[in-house]
Amino acid sequence: MRTIVITVATLSLAVFAWGVQAKELSKSHRFACTWGSDIAAGAQQSKLTGISLYSARRQLQVRRFQQPWMRMTAMGITEQTYNSSSRLKPAAVKQTYYEQCVRHELAQR
Repeated sequence: MRTIVITVATLSLAVFAWGVQAKELSKSHRFACTWGSDIAAGAQQSKLTGISLYSARRQLQVRRFQQPWMRMTAMGITEQTYNSSSRLKPAAVKQTYYEQCVRHELAQR
């Protein structure tokens, strides 16, 4: 019983801490992390469905982006996703990318 209470308390504290950390980021950093996680999830979906890296990159070339830095960043994220041997579902890739992006941004401070 004591182990369960400690585990629940630890998980609750971790979820609370993660929420506080996400709020400390600026709006633009949160946007960049969310956007990047969407790109990573899309690349993972393409990879798992058998679309070649060449085709995925070609789709990004014709896509319109809001900012000039987005196209090359999307290319890099897509290439890294394809080079990974991961077979995780796109939702798991999206969550992992977002969490690591937030951690990275907070570590930069």
